[in-house]
Amino acid sequence: MKNILIIGNGVSGITAARHLRKLGDDKITVISKETDHFFSRTALMYIYMGHMKYEHTKPYEDWFWKKNNISLMRAEVSDIDFDLKRVKLNGKKFKDSAFKTNLTELSYDILILATGSASNKFGWPGQDLNQVHGMYSFQDLEQLEKASPFLKRGVIVGGGLIGIELAEMMHSRHKEVTMLVREPSYWNNVLPPEESEMVNQQIIMNHIDLRLGTELKEILSDDNNNARAVVTGDGEEISCQFVGLTAGVHPNVKWLKDSELAINRGILVDEYLRTNKPDVYAIGDCVELQNPPKGRRAIEPIWYVGRIMGETLAHTIARSPIKYNPGHWFNSAKFLDLEYQVYGNVPANIVSPLSSYFWKSEDGLKSLRLVYEIATNHVVGVNLMGLRFRQEICEEWFDNHFTLEEVVKDLDRAHFDPEFYKKYYKEIETHLAHN
Repeated sequence: MKNILIIGNGVSGITAARHLRKLGDDKITVISKETDHFFSRTALMYIYMGHMKYEHTKPYEDWFWKKNNISLMRAEVSDIDFDLKRVKLNGKKFKDSAFKTNLTELSYDILILATGSASNKFGWPGQDLNQVHGMYSFQDLEQLEKASPFLKRGVIVGGGLIGIELAEMMHSRHKEVTMLVREPSYWNNVLPPEESEMVNQQIIMNHIDLRLGTELKEILSDDNNNARAVVTGDGEEISCQFVGLTAGVHPNVKWLKDSELAINRGILVDEYLRTNKPDVYAIGDCVELQNPPKGRRAIEPIWYVGRIMGETLAHTIARSPIKYNPGHWFNSAKFLDLEYQVYGNVPANIVSPLSSYFWKSEDGLKSLRLVYEIATNHVVGVNLMGLRFRQEICEEWFDNHFTLEEVVKDLDRAHFDPEFYKKYYKEIETHLAHN
């Protein structure tokens, strides 16, 4: 029986634990300093908006872990001795925790690092003031909730998915929101220009103050070390009581930088998710793949990536080594009232050897982009705004090298909108025929 220690109780660490238990009887311990139990990080916004309570975000009842013989520990790891195979705990006590321990050290046979992400900070003056933080952890949510009764205006620094979620959260409680986005259009490092402009319009339609091409210079403090205003790059001072730092995330590995672990931006792993230290693996947001699969990035802080890594690693440890294979890229999100899906290869700047076909509805609230290879006419990517497609159909198009015309004729089969939603696929087929 192996003694398996997992640091991190996010989706990657918990998926590994669950599948390890399904596949064997090894001793499994999961350590987290954030919360006692696994919860859905993507649901944090719905707690704040009043749609859910914290207990609703836990996919498993609290008794599930004992029943499945998975030990949970609320603790913070301060150091790892890779030679002696021991982790040291800093002894911090968590008042909100049901788990009490006086242990200062734990041994392991196999160590899994699943330490997640941390919000980016870029050395802005005032970035460590009170009421200044990202929206990634449960503690971030607690701090925002604590500040909310006194919050009239919040300033969000940075675009992307977390920024738009935080804007929606504050907007739902009728707070004034200003968004500072240094790029000339929202998330234009990911979205092609037309889709990026649709997001701009969605933000403006919801009466959120969107400042494009605007950078943060500094955050000003009041007499109690709380944020009271921001100063933009052009010298404008904007009064606020909260500053959300949502200019991306990075692998949570700073605390390991001085260790013997091979680290670049994230913990370096091979195709089997092995680190440079024997019997030590890493999964999820903290990982940087040395040789990422074709069409994938070295660091991908995405929920389903962590889930796939966790399940893959469980099979490698319990049965036989399996290479990590996430398949075709996909992602989905919601920009306020505008749903977004992407499958395959959709660059922000589409240039040869790729081209794309783009359609947008008359009301400007729905769009479809099909990216294809110019030489073969094979579709390699799908971008959707306000529409929903079935993932397995999109992947079938890619795997079977459907041409642009073949995909357009097959759109109705991919249709995954709720009942009574208008279908646009005949209109799209006609549009393509005339363009």
